Amino acid sequence: MKKIAALTLGCKVNEYDTQAMLNIFTNRGYEIKQFDEKADIYLINTCTVTNLGDKKSRQMLRRAKAMNPNSIVIAAGCYSQVAPEEVAAIDGVNIVIGNKDRYKIVDLVESFDEETGETLTSVSNLRYEKVFEELELESTNAKTRAFLKIQEGCNEFCTYCIIPYSRGRNRSREFTNIIKEAERLARAGYKELVLTGIHIASYGADNGEKLIDIVRELHKINGIERIRLSSVEPKVMTDEFVSGIKDLEKVCDHFHLSLQSGSDRILKLMNRKYTTNEFRESVRKIRSIMPNAAITTDIIVGFPGETKEDFIETYEFAKEINFADIHVFPYAAKKGTKSYNFKEHLTKEQKQSRVHELIKVRDKGAKEFKEKFVGQNMQVLFETDQKGKYIGLTTNYIKVSMESVHMLTNQIKNITLTEEILI
Repeated sequence: MKKIAALTLGCKVNEYDTQAMLNIFTNRGYEIKQFDEKADIYLINTCTVTNLGDKKSRQMLRRAKAMNPNSIVIAAGCYSQVAPEEVAAIDGVNIVIGNKDRYKIVDLVESFDEETGETLTSVSNLRYEKVFEELELESTNAKTRAFLKIQEGCNEFCTYCIIPYSRGRNRSREFTNIIKEAERLARAGYKELVLTGIHIASYGADNGEKLIDIVRELHKINGIERIRLSSVEPKVMTDEFVSGIKDLEKVCDHFHLSLQSGSDRILKLMNRKYTTNEFRESVRKIRSIMPNAAITTDIIVGFPGETKEDFIETYEFAKEINFADIHVFPYAAKKGTKSYNFKEHLTKEQKQSRVHELIKVRDKGAKEFKEKFVGQNMQVLFETDQKGKYIGLTTNYIKVSMESVHMLTNQIKNITLTEEILI
């Protein structure tokens, strides 16, 4: 039996795609190994969101070949999609596959000619692709939470983002296929579903379906105790959606609303499709029905042309919203995006200074958010066992760590939160 090991770089959508491809290998009789183990085949699902993602992808591809020089190394995913010739030229890469026709991955492996060693490339143009590619998921490497992909691609074309070129345009998954996969995952024992996609706010724009209807239907599935949304745009929080989830007790009170900047001028330069007032209103709607909700976000600092005044607006807006967590990123120029050619790029020192300032806001907000719940009894879904300590999450994404003589993995327990168990 041949052995395959895989490594995922980048986002949770990539993680889903990796697990789905591994399921194809499993169904064809292959044995799954850990990435640091010797295998006959190594699958690297690459990332190209930043130049660092490209670099990391190249490093991991070379590392895979070094672990077993006789192995077949597959470069899959976004970096392969946007730069197939560049990826194929990396020493040790045998197969290059983009973000389409991944169901053929085992056939590509089995057709690879090890004698000639000629690199196989399967990368299609996604520009006009309109159909969501089904990659069924039956299980994941996680024990308790499963990511459920409902959408692919993006039509937004933010000026800093390469994703529309690496993933193509918005394609929504068929409603019935989403529900069938969720039912399979429930039968496999998963208690929480995380709805994911490149831009799930666009779900249904191409097929007439609605995100709220997906949530309602998933809510009916026995065994599924929690439904969580991955990163979404503020425009998801329409009156219809918010009123729709109000009485759905399985929907987690945690929303990752992507902000990127607290300056309306910079938001416009980024080609974001909302203003700070619209973002503020989305947060208000959430907190009106879920007062304990965790609102988390992403913010890019040092975007080309960002003045000191622009940054102060972002800094003050972050303080005002009082996020439970902020992922802070310095702007990184990515070739192929519109902002790559913008003028007035900030220095590394300017960007890092602003990152450090915003991290102070993040840390203060995160600390205050968690401390609000000390002494309260909350439901925790325990996920992993790390050296005798079980790690779990509340519905509003507070992480706890507890020792227990009893097995807690995949158990939901009512726990009184104390400072000692908060992570």
